[in-house]
Amino acid sequence: MKVLVVGSGAREHAIVRSLALDPSVDKVVAAPGNPGIAALAACEAVEGGVSSPEGVTALATRVGADLVVVGPEAPLVAGVADAVRAAGIACFGPSARAARLEGSKAFAKEVMSAAEVPTGLAHVCTTMASVEEALDALGAPHVVKEDGLAAGKGVVVTDDRDEALEHARACLAKEDGAVVIEEFLSGPEVSLFVLSDGTTVVPLTPAQDFKRVGDDDAGPNTGGMGAYSPLDWAPEGLVDEVVTRIAQPVIDEMRRRGTPFAGVLFIGLALTPRGPRVIEFNARFGDPETQVVLARLLTPLGGVLLAAAQGRLEEVPALRWSAEHAVTVVVAAQSYPGTPRTGDVVTGTDDADVAPAAYVLHAGTALDDEGRLVSAGGRVLSVVATGESLAQARERVYAAVAGIGLEGSHHRTDIALLAEQGAVSV
Repeated sequence: MKVLVVGSGAREHAIVRSLALDPSVDKVVAAPGNPGIAALAACEAVEGGVSSPEGVTALATRVGADLVVVGPEAPLVAGVADAVRAAGIACFGPSARAARLEGSKAFAKEVMSAAEVPTGLAHVCTTMASVEEALDALGAPHVVKEDGLAAGKGVVVTDDRDEALEHARACLAKEDGAVVIEEFLSGPEVSLFVLSDGTTVVPLTPAQDFKRVGDDDAGPNTGGMGAYSPLDWAPEGLVDEVVTRIAQPVIDEMRRRGTPFAGVLFIGLALTPRGPRVIEFNARFGDPETQVVLARLLTPLGGVLLAAAQGRLEEVPALRWSAEHAVTVVVAAQSYPGTPRTGDVVTGTDDADVAPAAYVLHAGTALDDEGRLVSAGGRVLSVVATGESLAQARERVYAAVAGIGLEGSHHRTDIALLAEQGAVSV
């Protein structure tokens, strides 16, 4: 089987790595990929970019792909999966209409309401007057979400009403701007990916990520600064409950609407005193949670994704998972999550790869004119390590991070620390 993976981040590097380990996969092509992915797969440019349905379809046809796996959200919302399937090629990723579960927070709330899925109260606002009314009705902490795609950075959670108003105003200023004001959901957050072929649901293992840029959850939100799995503190039966009360009803509702969801549904949860509540849906694998989830998956990935793309998930045997713990730490460029500094030389990635049970996944990297590895984005690397215990995995990942050289870079030093100490991050 030949697989084309669309995307260029650490999430796609993790997917490519797992596919390369699958005996049923003969070749992996990445579009456009990155210097790290290039060690495992052939990297190809896409005419018109990764959000071009015609460009991705043409490339998939040219390389003879048996399966296309779409990593980022923007190509899905742009209809890349629709075009690939229309060309007769299996595609893991929802249609543009189904991807609205991520593309519009308001649509996701509408689907959750119809499917009777537990979530927070929400007001969809298109004027500042309605924003002010919603903020006053729900009270602080204020949760303000841009309705459309925002690369994981469209949410502000704050006790400061002025800050909430400022974010809402910026969202409404955009074309067709809308904002969702939500009830704050207290409790630890959990990320759960479920695979679906439009009918059947297969859950992966839960993970927890760390959104804030600084230790102790200080500073602004980011695309994610680290993650770990498994969650030993999670309630027994949590995954079954989420599948029964959330994932399956949503998949059934999407099929009922004539827009079946085939791909991965990322469910962001808050474990509130009233039980699990949905914070958000994404229509693709999350980054950096994918890095730790796939690090523990023993079942070959390619066959599972192909079954989901072909409507055969019910035929897949129960997934097998390593008992080991996995931790990933993001090495970010100077000034991230603001405007990151790029073009700085990155060193030590090869040394990290030979550390015990550790490896480096590239996120924002490139090769300069002299062939040197340089930073090319905000989140530059995801360093991953596994261990028999969470403490061992943390020790290994931070030893590997210490060997990375990148001027001005920063990373969190407390990824999974509370969990290691027997506490829970909220």
